[in-house]
Amino acid sequence: MLIVEEEQIGKERAEYGKSLLEELSKRLILEFGRGFSETNLKQMRRFYLTYSIRQTLSDEFGDDKSKTVVTSSKMNTDDFKLSWSHYLILMRMANNEERKFYEIEAIKNNWSLRELKRQYNAALYERLALSRDKEGIKSLSEKGQVIEKPEDALKDPYVLEFVGLPEENRYSENELEKKLIDKLENFLLELGKGFAFIGRQVRFSFDDEHYRIDLVFYNRLLQCFVLIDLKIGKLTHQDLGQMQMYVNYYDRYIKNENENENKTIGIVLCKDKNNTLVEISLPEDNEQIFASKYQTVLPSKKELKALIENKKN
Repeated sequence: MLIVEEEQIGKERAEYGKSLLEELSKRLILEFGRGFSETNLKQMRRFYLTYSIRQTLSDEFGDDKSKTVVTSSKMNTDDFKLSWSHYLILMRMANNEERKFYEIEAIKNNWSLRELKRQYNAALYERLALSRDKEGIKSLSEKGQVIEKPEDALKDPYVLEFVGLPEENRYSENELEKKLIDKLENFLLELGKGFAFIGRQVRFSFDDEHYRIDLVFYNRLLQCFVLIDLKIGKLTHQDLGQMQMYVNYYDRYIKNENENENKTIGIVLCKDKNNTLVEISLPEDNEQIFASKYQTVLPSKKELKALIENKKN
């Protein structure tokens, strides 16, 4: 806090602040040992600027030209439930709403440092924000991901980079399914909150006809079955019709009415889809059948952020 206040006095004092960091680093190392390098002190300064009560006029922290105005505040250590390494990642996020979202999710889901990096690199915030209006995007930064209805649990696209199938390579639906099962823990994290794995190639029969659903899950938050069908090509209306039949079967013969389970959700994961085809093929009041794209490489955060900005405007 002392370093920040010295820097805010003015440009002339900012030069003094630079030497202050250098001298303070030497003194602290002599007194307490390692851990107080100039780099570490700058990170501590940035942490204070990011998490103290403040009015930000510039998103650039860490240089002498910062125009950030800081008000005095007492930082409650009980509010910081993550490791220092987690906060080093979070502080790199210039968007306050995005940073708050990842902090909430990391705490609620007990994300490791590796998982926080993975979710950020996979643009989880941007992908969730794309399906929400302004109020929904604001809610993400205040509450994190809250699942109250089927749409809340969906992403578009899903990012499956952990399966190790390059985007341009040819592979079968069986290969993709096997890769997802081999990396089931990763896939459950990508699906999101509340998902429990039931089975793969789950068979059901009627009128001497046999059918298999690629993947079956149960979502304890929505209290319903979630059926997933994998399509490596372009989505067709036949794919949606097939999923409608799967969902109808589960609602009529598998869903437990006595336990107040909700209607089954069906998701067709496809490599490509036409949104107009989806809208025309499904009822206007549809709340059960969904189509989402998947990709096996990390998306461009720049492109996703641009889509969000266009949506806001």
